Amino acid sequence: MEFRQLRYFLSVVEHGSMGKAALELGVVTSALSQQISRLESELSTRLLQRTSTGVVPTDAGLAFWRQAQLALRHIEDAALAARSARLSGHVSVGMAPSTASVLGAAFMAAMRARYPDVRLRMVESLSGYLASMLSARQIDLAVLFREEPAQRFSVMPLLDEQLFLIGTPGLLQLPARKAVRLKDLGRLPLVLPSGAHGLRSLLSSAFRRAEYEPNIVAEVDGLPLLMDSVRAGIGATIQPGAALARPENTVLASVRVAERYATRPNMITSVSDDELSPSGLAARVVLADVARQLVREGRWPGARLLEPAPSRQLKAS
Repeated sequence: MEFRQLRYFLSVVEHGSMGKAALELGVVTSALSQQISRLESELSTRLLQRTSTGVVPTDAGLAFWRQAQLALRHIEDAALAARSARLSGHVSVGMAPSTASVLGAAFMAAMRARYPDVRLRMVESLSGYLASMLSARQIDLAVLFREEPAQRFSVMPLLDEQLFLIGTPGLLQLPARKAVRLKDLGRLPLVLPSGAHGLRSLLSSAFRRAEYEPNIVAEVDGLPLLMDSVRAGIGATIQPGAALARPENTVLASVRVAERYATRPNMITSVSDDELSPSGLAARVVLADVARQLVREGRWPGARLLEPAPSRQLKAS
């Protein structure tokens, strides 16, 4: 198997077309097709299915595509490392919007200071999507809020976040005390993420446990728009303290949710240690260091550090 065959195969899958891939790679279509056929012969399996509109990976091709992405990244990292004595390569890190608002820039600055030759790619998305990207080997590590037991991931528990009731100071019925129980919110209008959102699942469970029926007036999945609606007085919301990190949200009032079970765990989740590149391993250490520093300095509202523990492997069942 040749290095170029991996590049050719990944390009074909990305473009869904032999012609488009050949154009990007600067080779003729017949030569590209020949290399793909040689690869399939060597593996004794069909990787691509030809259709009337292009090509799509078979089940075997999809499995090969996931590992080929990882292999290609490691080969590229090895080449960069050979050209420099310092740690190099690249790493992709995923964060949910609320996490990115408090951790993202600080982590990027720390990576730039410690490992200037490592190329960092940041992905901001919902935690469920980030878990799917990890499974597909499209990112190397992410901060997630629940474990994925069906996946062979490495998991490092990091911190727990308290949840806060957040709204404009003059919002009708907004409790004027340090903590509030869910059952005491009454008919306070709430703007929350939709049911597909991990935080909404956590809140729904907390509402049921508190025997409280919330007055949800709007559902918004994007954090910036959700916080815009809260600042506009449309309703209050329930979010981790990280949602207050951006300067525009300093005008909002917040009250801690009293229930102990209304907390959100944060864990650094990555592909297994034997798959993670040296730059990925370094990024994981930096990510944990920066998060802990932010909490200790009081710059992560409502966050409580967990006792440091070695990462553990989650093996697929």
